[in-house]
Amino acid sequence: MKNTITGPLLGCIVCIMGLTLNGCKKQDDFLNTKPNQALKTPTTLADLKGLLQNENVFNNQPDPGLGEIASDDFLIQDAVFPTLSSTDRNAYTWAEEVFDASTTQSSDWNSPYQMVYYANVVLDALPVITPSAGEKASYEQVKAGALFYRAWAFYGLLQTFALPYDQSKAADQPGIPLRLSSDLNTHPGRSSIAECYAKVISDLRSALPALPVTPVYKTAPSQPAVNALLARISLAMRNYPAALTYANACLAQFSTLTDYNTLNKPTTTAINNAFLSEDIYHSNMVGHVVYSVRRDSYIGPGLYNSYDLNDLRKTKFFTILDGLPQYPRFVGSYDFKGLKYDGLATDEVYLIKAECQARGGDAAGAMASLNTLLVTRWKTGAFIPYSASNADDALLQVLSERRKELLLRGLRWTDLRRLNQESRFALTLQRTFSGAIYTLPPNDSRYAFPIPDIEVQLGGLTQNPR
Repeated sequence: MKNTITGPLLGCIVCIMGLTLNGCKKQDDFLNTKPNQALKTPTTLADLKGLLQNENVFNNQPDPGLGEIASDDFLIQDAVFPTLSSTDRNAYTWAEEVFDASTTQSSDWNSPYQMVYYANVVLDALPVITPSAGEKASYEQVKAGALFYRAWAFYGLLQTFALPYDQSKAADQPGIPLRLSSDLNTHPGRSSIAECYAKVISDLRSALPALPVTPVYKTAPSQPAVNALLARISLAMRNYPAALTYANACLAQFSTLTDYNTLNKPTTTAINNAFLSEDIYHSNMVGHVVYSVRRDSYIGPGLYNSYDLNDLRKTKFFTILDGLPQYPRFVGSYDFKGLKYDGLATDEVYLIKAECQARGGDAAGAMASLNTLLVTRWKTGAFIPYSASNADDALLQVLSERRKELLLRGLRWTDLRRLNQESRFALTLQRTFSGAIYTLPPNDSRYAFPIPDIEVQLGGLTQNPR
């Protein structure tokens, strides 16, 4: 797993300026930022820009992965289960207690809040810097970048440590602590879910105008990234008209899809050996060993067999290891280092658009959006465009393809959370180990993970009921 700053959040990150002020940007050096032991206080715009270029903080496994473990994206062999960490076992079986009593930190909590801290350092420092006339655009872009990263982190935390968004309850249910200052002596409580989502959306809207349409690096925020993230968030909120608006805004600026026929031969852990052209914003989940391709996690036969033989995803996403065809392994990560990608890409945006079109009664539009994506996934000349008899049929097809396209992208947990609120899509998840049966009913309180005990104790936070 990634080395994170040790100790609980409220007492950590004491020496932030000991980290590099120059992010590593060459593709073959991706995420290899080296620490700079010389302490430096950020006093210039260049300093602040350097802080935001630290990919080890903002892109290298900062995003919670507990939801991915608890979803139904993959299965674990019985023989492997006892060898997993207690946290991974507990998350996988939806235990009431997830973190071991001796655990003093959780990367799923600390890493996103480390992002928040860095962003707040930048936002707190900006008001004391007076930009020259030639620096004003850069000044606003630095501010927008910090707002984007903070919003990204807050949203990931909400998907993990707060209940699903329900408009009728969001004002009364606890969300997460909205840390809006770099002062570690402040201890905000949990804002409501409604307040948290409103803040995330507000920050992203504020960031949008100052960001470039085309970022210099895939690891940097951009206008298409903001619109894609707003589309993702609106979908999670079940605000489908807004999600469609943001998806269209993203695709109007960036609509590139990667033709899977052109991909290099997959490595043992990834779909390609470089960034994909459809990648909008590159990020990864916390490195839990349980969903590593070498830990005998595998894809269930029902899901694996749902891919057509002419569907290139069947060969690009999966491999058979050790001559065991009953245990297909996922090797379709969009991260060429083999980390579990959960960033923003145009395939997700097309699927958001298609779903929202179907939900809005536009069956023809939904299928057109879906077919635009799928033709790039099938063997050249083999794809026959999908059709739908009505909007409901279109919706079912879109959701089926969403399930197959976005596998192990950190999105399934949120999809379960929102779709469980519709009785026709609600699922009861089930696992069986050594004769014991574990279940997670729809809309269960365990769809919010417990906050690490050390954070509850030091921050006086209300714990999630399990």
